[in-house]
Amino acid sequence: MIQYFIIALILTFALTAIAARILIPKLKSMKLGQQILDIGPRWHKSKEGTPTMGGLSFIAASLIVFLILTIYSFCTGAFEGFEKLIIVMVMATANGAIGIVDDLTKFKNHHNEGLTPSQKYLLQLICAGLFLAAMKLTGNLTTELYIPFVGVRVELGIFYYLLSILLITGVINSVNLTDGIDGLASSVTLAVGAFFAVAAFRLGQLPTALMSAITIGACLGFLVYNFYPARVFMGDTGSLFLGGLVIGMAYMIDNPLLVVIIGIIYICEALSDIIQVSYYKLTHGKRIFKMAPIHHHFEKCGWSELKIVGVFSLVTVIAGVIAYFGL
Repeated sequence: MIQYFIIALILTFALTAIAARILIPKLKSMKLGQQILDIGPRWHKSKEGTPTMGGLSFIAASLIVFLILTIYSFCTGAFEGFEKLIIVMVMATANGAIGIVDDLTKFKNHHNEGLTPSQKYLLQLICAGLFLAAMKLTGNLTTELYIPFVGVRVELGIFYYLLSILLITGVINSVNLTDGIDGLASSVTLAVGAFFAVAAFRLGQLPTALMSAITIGACLGFLVYNFYPARVFMGDTGSLFLGGLVIGMAYMIDNPLLVVIIGIIYICEALSDIIQVSYYKLTHGKRIFKMAPIHHHFEKCGWSELKIVGVFSLVTVIAGVIAYFGL
């Protein structure tokens, strides 16, 4: 099991780093540079023009490694339960495709807004629904919700699917919100991927271990170019794909609620945005945070991007230690 994990991780890392090195000049030549909103921190203006859609590099690398593993699995029958990995990878790739459309729409319209929120969410709902249907049809999903730490299962019936759709789309969009400063989403997701690797080995689930290896390798390979100062951004293309991997792994271990703990940074990012917008509307212009999502609040408090990435990643590691006891 460990040898497959190491091979998948190293191969994904190497392919991502190589793909990003090739992709960055092409993105520059196509003038697919990030556009910075005026409402953002003023010092972010220096980032304007940095190539985005860099997530294509680790999506391509992940799919290549996935295809190699799939062919090997079908030829040898080595990986029991491999259909779960296939379903999760398809779901993550579909969300990455939504991100591609969103990013390309931004460039086509020459502003920092792509698909409308309703258009994007409708597509995500379809992906989430098809994911749940595929997991159910392959016998990898029940309507019993496992409650971590308590160790009991609660039968929810149809409400399980409603809760799952909210959880899946919520996590994916939360990862998207986390991608706001150099290396943040990559570093936090790297720590999340490491947790799922530990969980997979504890539970003896090789497909989950392989998926976590792909996630870790993708994030490490991308950080070569995305760590501060970033030479490329992942865009919605990459963040939506990573979000799909994260929530997918939670369902692979049949413990979806655990993502609320291990993904605490994602949750805080989303909640800070929701609270800020709601409070602003209710009070006709007042704010709780200096800026949302919350990583921008800390930026305006004087924290460097490196400090934010370091602290948020450390919080995720601590959350992973806590989540381990909820397996």
